Amino acid sequence: MTASLRNWAASTFAALQHPNFRRYWISQLLSLVGSWMQTTAQQYLVLELTGGSSAALGWVTVAQFMPSLLFSLFAGAVIDRVPRRRVLLITQVVLMFTALALGITTHLGIVTLPMVLGIAFVAGMANAFDMPARQSMVVDFVPRDSVPNAVALNSLSFNVSRTVGQALFGVVAALGVRLLAGGNEDNLSRLAFPYYLNVLSFFYVIYVIATLPFPEREMARSDSMLENVKEGLRYVRRTPAVRNVMLLVGALSLTTVNFNVIIPYFARVVYGQREGGFGLLSAAFGIGAMAGALWQASKPNPLRNLRVGSLILAASAALLAFTPSPLLALPVLAVCGFGMLSLLVSANSTVQLSIPDELRGRVMSLYTFVLAGMGPPGALIASKLISREWVLGPRWGLVTLAGLGLAATLLLWRHLPRSFPNVKRP
Repeated sequence: MTASLRNWAASTFAALQHPNFRRYWISQLLSLVGSWMQTTAQQYLVLELTGGSSAALGWVTVAQFMPSLLFSLFAGAVIDRVPRRRVLLITQVVLMFTALALGITTHLGIVTLPMVLGIAFVAGMANAFDMPARQSMVVDFVPRDSVPNAVALNSLSFNVSRTVGQALFGVVAALGVRLLAGGNEDNLSRLAFPYYLNVLSFFYVIYVIATLPFPEREMARSDSMLENVKEGLRYVRRTPAVRNVMLLVGALSLTTVNFNVIIPYFARVVYGQREGGFGLLSAAFGIGAMAGALWQASKPNPLRNLRVGSLILAASAALLAFTPSPLLALPVLAVCGFGMLSLLVSANSTVQLSIPDELRGRVMSLYTFVLAGMGPPGALIASKLISREWVLGPRWGLVTLAGLGLAATLLLWRHLPRSFPNVKRP
């Protein structure tokens, strides 16, 4: 048993044997803990400011991800023409200052919903460049045969930090009551503490990005920016393995993959939970996502779980709709997280292994477009369907979302890849 466990650990964490990837991975893990504390605090802040409005949650998601919808394709062309280090340093500094702005305005008690929307939009602008740059740089630090494992571990760091950050939110908010709110549990200034901690977390990741030895990579040819964008789109259109995976991710982003709206609304409105319960439900989802990422990291072929992950995601979301209590919702949300990450890690690895290096920024920006860029319309759809003011109500609204996601999966089932294409230059 010990030998089997050792072999499993060696294969699951194989990419961490490469020192530069290990440095980058650890820095992301620590920084993202702060980012997830901030995200959870922002969701709770919006519900507090609006008296539990699912529509307000949806509009904040729109503000946060609309830049990915508008600028992702342009961002990919920039990433293929400009050194990634420069892009990442700029985006991280901008994200740090948005966290500081939220912290100060919340602490002073002057924060408003329009202000949160504006700050979310600025952060979204930075993320429109940051997300494809970070996803495309994974291959900079590992050989090709380690790419699926590195992608899975990248998702693992994201979800370990999500679990830890969301679980810590309840503790940090409680400390904020004492340190910033004078013991008043209803004072919004208590929610500034997670933002301040997130500001501190950016310093280490900025240092690592500034000192990592980025390898030389072939840059995009010196055509116009518009021609660079068209080149990436043409490659995706004529490569079925990439195109159909992106169609699946985009369809599910419009429907089932909207837990940034579903979890806070169910926690606060359906189950009547405060900070601690909200953080616990979010952490359960994150634990399942961690398990999904670990499972994918131990699998050499990422293609196998495209279909399985989609089915698990749809079934568990439908089950959550009829879960009567927050205690019973914990394992169901864990299965939701497991299904979602099994799908997304598999999709990301499949795309990464199917594209040439000189197109990587543009293709991964298109992946960001279908994943994060579909967030705004997806959030509006989800917030409308699960609203207690609408005809279906939260539970049947969630069933409808799960059903739409399942229908998209079945429509694409036969067209999803079962083997990798030969990677050729465009």
